[in-house]
Amino acid sequence: MRLSGSITALATPFDATGALDRAAWKRLIEWQLAAGTQGLVVAGSTGEAATLEDDEYDWLVRSAVELAAGRVPVLAGTGLSATSKTIAATRRLAQLGADIALVVVPAYVRPTQAGLLAHYRAVADDGGLPVLLYNVPGRTGTDMLPETVAELARHPRIVGIKEAHSGVERMQALLALQSDDFAVLSGDDPTAARAMLAGADGVISVVSNVVPGAFRKLSDLARSGQADAAHDWDARLQPLHLFCGIEPNPIPVKAVLARQGLGHGLRLPLTTLAQAHDAQADDATRLAADLETSCRARAA
Repeated sequence: MRLSGSITALATPFDATGALDRAAWKRLIEWQLAAGTQGLVVAGSTGEAATLEDDEYDWLVRSAVELAAGRVPVLAGTGLSATSKTIAATRRLAQLGADIALVVVPAYVRPTQAGLLAHYRAVADDGGLPVLLYNVPGRTGTDMLPETVAELARHPRIVGIKEAHSGVERMQALLALQSDDFAVLSGDDPTAARAMLAGADGVISVVSNVVPGAFRKLSDLARSGQADAAHDWDARLQPLHLFCGIEPNPIPVKAVLARQGLGHGLRLPLTTLAQAHDAQADDATRLAADLETSCRARAA
């Protein structure tokens, strides 16, 4: 299953008591699918995976698989700091029916490049699912270099990379590895249009939680090479990118989702958006509504 287009790293809605808001989760997925989202990521960093109990994780994955019903791929985060635990989590994910494991570079332990090669090969060999690499050095403390990715891209069960390094040179180096069997996806919303115009297969987005139609449009424009239109549309999205970086992800995007009626709050140690940013959250919510309305109007 080749990954491409606009893929959303889903936030996990909670209710006022801090429990999973199961109804809001289903509404979020149904909205994403109706708006044209081309893949769903469950329980990644945006989904606050580190705070989820095993039974919550399992329910989120099972329900996403059921709601997607084969229309789009379902990915789920299984990356942990230990290889053995990552393999066990990936095997569990396979039993739940997901399509692909999103495996982030092990956080905090800071493996060498040789350690990363051994880690990912072991997960791909023994986890029971295709693996999407995920490099996000700003969060993990380790940067998986293109030379390492080139070695891993040869593995038949490693199907691509989500790259959150925003550098132009980094994306160009990865695009040289792209093939029918290895997809290159942007993991950085502010530079996703640039990456897709350069040839990236798509984007795994945070902002698309609140503007799924707008991100599908951006992806379609950029991937079809309509540079001027893609740049113009991306300029309209930039205020949302800026807002979603005002505090650590997923705090800002969940502030907008709450205003859209999809969940309340986060789990500690993350806290809700500071009151000082409330006006900006209101502005972001209005902009999101305007962009989605524009997409629906043009589609009609």
